[in-house]
Amino acid sequence: MNIVFMGTPSFALPALDALAASPDHVISAVYTRPDAHAGRGNKMQPTRVKMRAEELDLPVFTPYSLREDGVVEHLTSLAPDVIIVAAFGALLTREVLDIPRFGCLNIHGSLLPRWRGAAPVQRAILNGDELAGVCLMQMEEGLDTGAYHTLGAVEIAHKTTEELLHELAEIGAAGLLEALPQVEAGTYEWFEQDTEFVTYAEKVSKDETLLRPGLTNAEFLRRVQASSHRTPSRCVVCGRRVTILRAHPADIVLERGEVVLEKKHIYLGLKGRAVEIDEVKPENKRVMSAQSWIAGLHDCDDLTWNVLPEYYHKLPVYG
Repeated sequence: MNIVFMGTPSFALPALDALAASPDHVISAVYTRPDAHAGRGNKMQPTRVKMRAEELDLPVFTPYSLREDGVVEHLTSLAPDVIIVAAFGALLTREVLDIPRFGCLNIHGSLLPRWRGAAPVQRAILNGDELAGVCLMQMEEGLDTGAYHTLGAVEIAHKTTEELLHELAEIGAAGLLEALPQVEAGTYEWFEQDTEFVTYAEKVSKDETLLRPGLTNAEFLRRVQASSHRTPSRCVVCGRRVTILRAHPADIVLERGEVVLEKKHIYLGLKGRAVEIDEVKPENKRVMSAQSWIAGLHDCDDLTWNVLPEYYHKLPVYG
């Protein structure tokens, strides 16, 4: 099949790699988001998909919008059989949706009709769902409203957003290769979404992954799991600003906001049972184990922890 691929972050890479390696498909163009300021020094950085496409010697296009002059004409000239979309990050217009003869198919990281929208994996974690999944969906003008086929599901358990996205991306890529011959033959089985079970996965804000003593340990741990570099799970511990990367429930009860340093362990008091911290990233420092971080805390007199001070006026601390 002649394919146009549209994607932006790491989630899209397994599908791009699988299509590029397949003798049954030709990628005539890759569309991704424009370079953007990121990382230390706020330098202009290409997307992960752009970097991989260039490594694969594929033609790459980075319009700010698919409504730009010449985009529809260019896509039409490519005469794609199908457009494959994976976390592209821009709306596909009706004109674009109508170009490929087998439509535009989206690899969506949820178990539709649950979690339509931009942040399905993070929302599944924050909501306490047992499973996360990935579907292949026929794209329409509505937000993730098209018919779908479930490609696979995994237990969320203690996995982070990044770990789940990687796992689901691999499942999605394998499922896509199996699906395309059936899509071309008209035999692929699609299922209409039951609107009774629709939920929406809006982008997660930084406020939603902030850590504070008024949380239960389940809420605290879900925020840590759901965090990302854009929405980190941050707080102040013993007067130090820190991002908590991994933690687990502790079988002790402490006062809310209390910190206990015990040999190689650090515990934070919450509403109910405490948590033990496993991995952190102190502000402006590298990622390290909690055990390594504790070495610099034992002389600390302030054995408390709290929400970041700039959020005192916005969020309840102990409530």
